[in-house]
Amino acid sequence: MNLRDLRYVLAVADLGHFGRAAEACHVSQPTLSGQILKLEEELGVAIFERMGRNVRLTTIGERIVEQARRSVQAADDIMASAKAARDPLFGPLTVGAIPTIAPYLMPYVLPAAARELPLAPLVLQEDVTDHLLAALSAGKLDAAILATEMDSPQLSSIALFDEPFWVALPESHELASRKQIAPGDLDPKALLLLTDGHCLRDQALELCGHPDLGNANSADIRALSLETLMQLAAAGYGVTLAPELAVDGGRGLTKGLVARPLTGKESHRTVRLAFRRNAPRQKAIEALARVIRDAIPKKLRSAKK
Repeated sequence: MNLRDLRYVLAVADLGHFGRAAEACHVSQPTLSGQILKLEEELGVAIFERMGRNVRLTTIGERIVEQARRSVQAADDIMASAKAARDPLFGPLTVGAIPTIAPYLMPYVLPAAARELPLAPLVLQEDVTDHLLAALSAGKLDAAILATEMDSPQLSSIALFDEPFWVALPESHELASRKQIAPGDLDPKALLLLTDGHCLRDQALELCGHPDLGNANSADIRALSLETLMQLAAAGYGVTLAPELAVDGGRGLTKGLVARPLTGKESHRTVRLAFRRNAPRQKAIEALARVIRDAIPKKLRSAKK
């Protein structure tokens, strides 16, 4: 048994196909299949159930893959620790970000990171919170920019800044004349929400006092982006909550749309940089946190924790 063979097993388990796994591992399919067969013979059990071109894990295979993933991750961490000891700020830094942060924050961060961390270029991955946390725990990401607190003992985070929520609504809306809007003033039936899996959806429902509301709007909207919701609001279909960076203080919004600050002590989210405890690239992650704090607009910088 060796790490190479374990990586072959993980590739097949993740991709569900020997051919694609061989391509991902940069070996021929006969080589990959032969090594996995040798490993199965050594263990005396079948890891995979072959079904023509498809493949799936056996019951014992699921346990083996889980243990193999931990072993490979431990080996990768050893290599990363050695590289980090030589120069913690050298080498690509893989960073995830949720969709309600990435398009608005990264234009500030990427130029600053290229300037301040020239030997540690950022590799950005955009996805929802649960997927990023899974990738972070599995070692596929060095860090992730999130807007929720960590509840895993394996993860830690650095608070970057507090970002207030705004209400985006059509110019013709009765609340558009107000300078500020309270959560209780919002009609839940007019609230446009992102699809399940987005933390902003949950935060919007909680702020407006309707955590069990679901999709209250008359249409079944499953928007994947905040931009879609703001375009719908501009068209007069409803209102939505948006973070400060997305509305830029109410400036630069699409035609027909206005934004007003949401009042209340809890009408904000804390943006965090999450990472694995004892991460080998922790010094680079801490440096990235400083870059982000220095790159964001001054108004948000004053609100950081």
